[in-house]
Amino acid sequence: MVHNAYDSFQLLTNCPARIDAVESHNSKLFAGCYDGSLRIYSPQSPSSSSSDELRQDSYLLETTVTGFAKKPIVAMKVLASRELLLSLSESIAFHKLPNLETVAVITKAKGANAYSWDDRRGFLCFSRQKRVCVFKHDGGGGFVEVRDYGVPDTVKSISWCGENICLGIRKEYVILNTANGTLSEVFPSGRVAPPLVTFLPSGELVLGKDNIGVFVDQNGKLLQTERLCWSEAPTAIVIQNPYAIALLPRRVEVRLLRSPYPLIQTIVLQNIRHLVKSNNAVIVGLDNSVHSLFPVSIGAQIVQLTASGNFEEALALCKLLPSEESSLRAAKESSIHTRFAHYLFENGSYEEAMEHFLASQVDITHVLSMYPSITLPKTTMIPPPDKMLDISGEEASLSRGSSGFSDDMESSFLESEGNAALESKKMSHNTLMALIKYLQKKRPGIIEKATSEGTEEVISDAVGKSYGAYDSSKTKKSNKGRGTISLNSGAREMAAILDTALLQALLHTGQSGASVELLKGVNYCDVKICEEILMKSKSYSALLELFKSNSMHHEALKLLNQLSEESKSNQSQTDVKQIFSPELIIEYLKPLCKTDPMLVLEYSMLVLESCPTQTIDLFLSGNISADLVNSYLKQHAPNMQGRYLELMMAMNETAVSGNLQNEMVQIYLSEVLDLHAALSAQQKWDDKDHPPERKKLLSALENISGYNPQTLLKRLPRDALYEERAVILGKMNQHELALSIYVHKLHAPDLALAYCDRIYESVSFLPSGKPSSNIYLTLLQIYLNPKKSAKDFAKRIVALGSFESSDTTKMMESVLSSKVKGGRSKKIVAIEGAEDMLRAGLSSSTDSGRSDVDAEEPMEEGNSTVMISEVLDLLSQRWERINGAQALKLLPRETKLQNLLPFLAPLLRNSSEAHRNYSVIKSLRQSENLQVKEELYKHRKGVVQVTSDSMCSLCNKKIGASVFAVYPNGKTLVHFVCFKDSQGMKAVSKTSHGRRR
Repeated sequence: MVHNAYDSFQLLTNCPARIDAVESHNSKLFAGCYDGSLRIYSPQSPSSSSSDELRQDSYLLETTVTGFAKKPIVAMKVLASRELLLSLSESIAFHKLPNLETVAVITKAKGANAYSWDDRRGFLCFSRQKRVCVFKHDGGGGFVEVRDYGVPDTVKSISWCGENICLGIRKEYVILNTANGTLSEVFPSGRVAPPLVTFLPSGELVLGKDNIGVFVDQNGKLLQTERLCWSEAPTAIVIQNPYAIALLPRRVEVRLLRSPYPLIQTIVLQNIRHLVKSNNAVIVGLDNSVHSLFPVSIGAQIVQLTASGNFEEALALCKLLPSEESSLRAAKESSIHTRFAHYLFENGSYEEAMEHFLASQVDITHVLSMYPSITLPKTTMIPPPDKMLDISGEEASLSRGSSGFSDDMESSFLESEGNAALESKKMSHNTLMALIKYLQKKRPGIIEKATSEGTEEVISDAVGKSYGAYDSSKTKKSNKGRGTISLNSGAREMAAILDTALLQALLHTGQSGASVELLKGVNYCDVKICEEILMKSKSYSALLELFKSNSMHHEALKLLNQLSEESKSNQSQTDVKQIFSPELIIEYLKPLCKTDPMLVLEYSMLVLESCPTQTIDLFLSGNISADLVNSYLKQHAPNMQGRYLELMMAMNETAVSGNLQNEMVQIYLSEVLDLHAALSAQQKWDDKDHPPERKKLLSALENISGYNPQTLLKRLPRDALYEERAVILGKMNQHELALSIYVHKLHAPDLALAYCDRIYESVSFLPSGKPSSNIYLTLLQIYLNPKKSAKDFAKRIVALGSFESSDTTKMMESVLSSKVKGGRSKKIVAIEGAEDMLRAGLSSSTDSGRSDVDAEEPMEEGNSTVMISEVLDLLSQRWERINGAQALKLLPRETKLQNLLPFLAPLLRNSSEAHRNYSVIKSLRQSENLQVKEELYKHRKGVVQVTSDSMCSLCNKKIGASVFAVYPNGKTLVHFVCFKDSQGMKAVSKTSHGRRR
C-alpha cells in the first residue's frame, strides 16, 4: 500500500436476507435482497443539515418494501437527473423516487441479464439472450422502443460508447453501430474471466482481458500501448477520478488512472459481491453487510504522498484540488516540485531536478545556493541557504483526523550538505550542465523584466517625473556589475545573479564559445566577478565581450594591445598570434567611430605602424573628420600623416579641403628638402635626378590645386629644385618665368613644350575660354630674344614694387652688358636673382599667360643667343596651335625660308583647305537659298476659284463678295471673319484647359 486513498467503513451488518444489489439515494442506502424485497436504510445519527451524501455512520433499517420484485433483484441504478430508480429483476422496472411508485415496466426486458443507461440522451439498452434492445425515455413516465438488434452470442457485458454500443459477448468484444446495426470486431476477450466493459468519463472504454484492462476509443481503436494490469481478473470496475477501483475475488484494489497505473491501496474484505459507485463514495456489498469506501481528502493524500516520497502522484492529485483553491493548489505544487527537485538532485537525477525547480517557480537564488563554488554578486536578494520549503502551512485545511498520520510524516527528508563528497558531486560536470539548462530556460523571462524596468526608467526620466531614480540609474550604469548593485531594482538584480552564475557554469564546463555568445547579447553579468574569473581561466575572448557589453572600451583595448604584444613576443604560440592580432583592435574600433572618435584616434596609434593600410581605412570608412585625424596624426604620428592624406586624395579629391591639400604638399616638400640636404652634404645631389620623393612632389604640384604656391616658393632652395620652382610659378600664372627656367636653367625644351601644351589645353577646355596660342608665342619670344625678355621681366618686377630701384638697375646692367660668350649665363643669373626677389615680395600679382608681343618692335639681329633650332622645332611641332602671321613677325630677317618649310607647308595647306571648304559651304548655302525662293514663288502662283456657289466650311454660308481665307490644301474656303473667330476660340479653349490642369 502506497497511501490511503479510501477509508473503509461498515455501514450496515446482519441483513436478514442475502443482498444481491445495492444502491444509494441521497444519504439513504437501498439493498435489493434475494427474496425480492427492497430494504431502505438511513444513518443512525440525525444530520444537522440536509445532507444528500452517504455518511460515515451506522445505518439502521428504515423500511422494507416486500414484494418489490417477484424474483431476486439482480441490479439497481438511481437515475438522479430524472428522480428514477431502475431495477433489474424478472424484467426492467422504473420507480419514482422517493416514494418508489412504479412508473414503467419494460416487459420486453424479461430475461435481460445486462443493461446500460445513457443519462445524457435518456437511452436504455439491454441484452436478452442473443438480442440487444434500445428504448428511449419520453420525458414523462413512459419508454419507447427504438430498435432491436441481433447479436451472434449471449451478451455478458454492455455499455454505451457515444452513439454506439460496446458488447462483451462470450468470446470477443464488438462495437454495435446503432445507425445500421453492423457489428465491428475489436479483439477477443480473455480465456479465464468473462468480458468486462467499463466506460470512462473521458468517453473512452476499458475492456477487460483477464487481469489486463485495454484502453480503446468509441470506435474500438486501441489508444495506447500501456495496459491497466490488476493482480487478478476483476469482476467489476468503478471509476472515480483519479482512481480505478476493481472488485477482485478476495479484495478491492485501487490504482491510479495515470501511466504506469500504480497500485495505490488494497482493501481486504471477504465475500464481496457488488461494487457500486455512489455520489461521494464507493459502495461494497457483501452477502449480509455493506461497506463504503470514503475517499480521503485530496489535501491529506498529498501530505501522505509527499512525506513518503511519491511526488509524482502528489502532483497529479494537486490538479484535483477545487478551482476555488487555486492559490492553495499553486503553493502546494510549488512546494512539492521543490521537495521533488531536492530529492532528485540528491539521487543524481540533475536534469529532472532542474525541471522541477523550474515548475516550482522558486527563486534562482534557492537553486544557486546548492552550488557554493559559484560566486554571486552581493545583493539584497540572496537569502540564507534553505534546504527545502515547508509544505505544512495549509495542513489544517488539508489533513483529516481519520487518516492516522502524524506530523512526523511532513518532516524534512533531505540530508545535510555538509559532507565533502556531496560538495564534489554538486560541482561535477553533470550538475553544472543541468544548472546551465535551468538558467537558460529561466533567463528570457528575467531578462525581459529587467529590460522593461530599464525602459520605464528611461521614460520616467524623459518626462521628468523621477529625478532621483535618474540619478540612481546613472549610478547603476556606471557601476554595473562592480560589487554591490546600488539600484533597488529587483528584476535587474535577479538578472545580474542569473547571468553571472550562467557565465561561471559555462566556463566550468568548457563552453567558452557559449560564454562569448552570452556576453555578445544583452546581459547583466557582474563585471568585477566575471572579470576575475575570466582572467583566471584565460578566456580572453569572453573577457573582451564583457568589457564591450559594459562600454568599458579602454579596458578592452588595453587588453587587446597587451595580448597582441604577447603574441608578437612569443612566436611559438601560433594560436594566440592568430587570434589576438593587431587587426582585432581595428575591428573593435570600427563601431566606435561615430560615438567616440577621440578614443578611436587614441588607440589606433597602437597599430598604425604595424597595420597602416587597415588603420587609415578605419579613419576613412568611419567618417571621422579629416581635419581631426590630420591634426592628431601630425601630433602623434607625423610619419603616417602623408600616407593618410594620400589615401584621402585617392578616394575623393574634391572632398579634401584646401588646407589638407596644402598640408600634404608641404609634407612632400619636406621629404624632398631632407633628401636634398642629405645628398648635398655628401656632394651627391644632381638636380636632373628624379628619386621617388621628387616624382611624388612634382606630381602633387601639377595635379593638386588647393595648396598655397607662394608659401611653397619661399621654402625652395636658391640653387636646386628648379623644376619644382617652374611648376609653382606656373600655378601662380607666371608662365614667362616658368618657361625661362625650363629653357635657360634646365635646358629642357621638351619640358617647356609640355608646359605650353598643358596651359593651351587647360585654357581650351574652360567653359568660356577659347584655345589660345599666346603661350607658344611667349616660348618663341624667349627662344628668339632673351635680352628683351629680361628687360620685360625687370619692368614687371619694378611694376610690382617688390624690389629697390638700385637692385633693378644692377639686374638690368647684368643682363644687358653680358658678352656673347657669357651672355647666357649672366642672363640666367639675373633671372634667378629677379625670381628670388619676386619670391620674397610677390603676393598677388599674376601673369595671364598672354605675351605682349609687339609686332612693330624691331628684333635685334645678329644676336648669337637666338636659339634658332629650338624655334624651328617648336614651329614644326605645333604649327596648328600658333598664329602664323605673328610667328613670322617675330622671326629674324635672316631666317631662311627653306628652314621654315616644315612650319609653312602644313600651315598653308591647312589654310587653303579651309578656304576651299568655306567656298563650298558658301556655294551650298546659295543653292539652298535659291531652292527656297523657287518654292516660295510656286506657292504664290496658286489660284483659287470663288464662284457664287462657293460655301464657307465653318458657317456653311456663301462666300459671296466677303473677304475669304484659303487653307494650305488650296481647296478649303472660309470667311476671314469665321477663320478669325475659330482661331480665337481655339486660344480660349487651350487657356481654360491649361488652367483646369
